[in-house]
Amino acid sequence: MEAEDKKNNTKDIKADIKSLTLEELKDEMTGLAEKPFRAVQLYEWMHKKLVRGYDEMHNIPASLKEKCRERFSYTALNLVEVQESKMDGTKKYLFALADGNVVESVLMHYKHGNSVCISSQVGCRMGCRFCASTLDGLKRNLLPSEMLDQIYAITRESGERVSNVVVMGTGEPLDNYENLLRFINLLTDENGLHISQRNLTVSTCGIVPKMWELAREKLQITLALSLHAATDEKRRELMPIANTHSLAELMEACAYYFAQTGRRITYEYSLVRNVNDTKRDAKQLAELLKGQNCHVNLIPVNPIKERDYVQSERQAIEDFRDRLERSGITATVRREMGRDIDGACGQLRRRFLEEQS
Repeated sequence: MEAEDKKNNTKDIKADIKSLTLEELKDEMTGLAEKPFRAVQLYEWMHKKLVRGYDEMHNIPASLKEKCRERFSYTALNLVEVQESKMDGTKKYLFALADGNVVESVLMHYKHGNSVCISSQVGCRMGCRFCASTLDGLKRNLLPSEMLDQIYAITRESGERVSNVVVMGTGEPLDNYENLLRFINLLTDENGLHISQRNLTVSTCGIVPKMWELAREKLQITLALSLHAATDEKRRELMPIANTHSLAELMEACAYYFAQTGRRITYEYSLVRNVNDTKRDAKQLAELLKGQNCHVNLIPVNPIKERDYVQSERQAIEDFRDRLERSGITATVRREMGRDIDGACGQLRRRFLEEQS
């Protein structure tokens, strides 16, 4: 009886139309006794014109719209709050999902174009010590459409084109691996926004088996590894994932990724005062990365009230970068965006949840 109930419940779950590829959508249209060109029209409305629902699709017959409502769910995030930095125009968005959960995204303006940083999960289970995203644990994975619609909603709200996407917000993308791959496929599809794979960055704290899998996909995206320490001992203090995968394993996976894709790895390194920003830390990092075709992105840690980590002093940050460069390691200091708003990953969502409780 229990198995039968489960089977019936599964039947009641509607397919997510915005997560379907164009070919899958054509198959669905055939199943609905519709012509394949209807799939092309629907796909264009969703992924090029970025409409929020069937009512905005002017060349779709009412009968097909009704069939779609019965058969599919349609993802359209609702804007809850937007904060805009008075310093640099960075915008931070809080979106509500259909089930009442909320996620956050960021729009950043650069000379080379607009970049959007999106979330891949509701919450996170990785437990990194300096991150607000993980404080309440993982609620659930985001669907491909829910990742896409963060970009679509920001494009609609801002009226500006997005040229670069970073999957570096709340969540661990490789912990939502299958949905991530489908999201990449849809985002880079020539029938949709058609953002180049080379303009897409995916961040991971270091789930080694998934890094190997991703390498074998031979995508042209940038893989960014959240490193934050150059020894296993110190990394375990900052990142629980380091108890599962050693630095030696990580470096092997990174080398394999480069060999398979030809894409250099970006190493993210959050500088915390008197924790990982010393001369010794810089020397150890240079030794760890020696000989690699890589780039180090130094990040002044964004303090959160739940942790006592303090941002490194400006001189210490510059000295750290200079030591790496003298050792032949390309390094830059990330431009701090939106410091006068809830800038750190998870802060806006966490404040909202606290106010609601």
